[in-house]
Amino acid sequence: MRIPLASLLTFAVPVAAQPPVQSSSEPVARGPLTRLVLAGLLLGSCVDSSLLPPSDGRLALGTWGGENSGVIVTDSAGHVHVGCTFGDMPGNILLDATGRFTVDGSYVLRAYPVQVGPPLPAQFSGRVAGNTLTLAIAVNDTVEKKVVALGPISVVYGRQPRMGPCPICRAPRRWP
Repeated sequence: MRIPLASLLTFAVPVAAQPPVQSSSEPVARGPLTRLVLAGLLLGSCVDSSLLPPSDGRLALGTWGGENSGVIVTDSAGHVHVGCTFGDMPGNILLDATGRFTVDGSYVLRAYPVQVGPPLPAQFSGRVAGNTLTLAIAVNDTVEKKVVALGPISVVYGRQPRMGPCPICRAPRRWP
């Protein structure tokens, strides 16, 4: 799309160079530049950067919540809930340049209302994009002799998990 040069120049005219506006009780926009600046301020005020996780190259500490899923990350452990199941992974997870990670951990497939069976070996694979973590879990069910895939789930940083009938643990155990 081509924009005529004359229309670009109208946005470059300083507010002070425009004719004065007489005082009145009604607010008056002074010109195209003022309208452009006001639109930019309005748009900028709609973005809340506090909703974005810290970007230090690691999976952000805190709570990530979604529908019937949640992730709680501390510096020593990560705790994941998908439905009535849960698992643990190490904390302090490094992200690659594209926001991805893969770590080993453990997972309990039969957790609610009472835990049945041992924690099973699991692999957690995720990707952080903005304030959203997409996570898939592969559980090596050594009891049933099969691999169980959970997810992918999407959880949002700073949002409380909205769990169904199964409660979420509030603090992960320390990772061994």
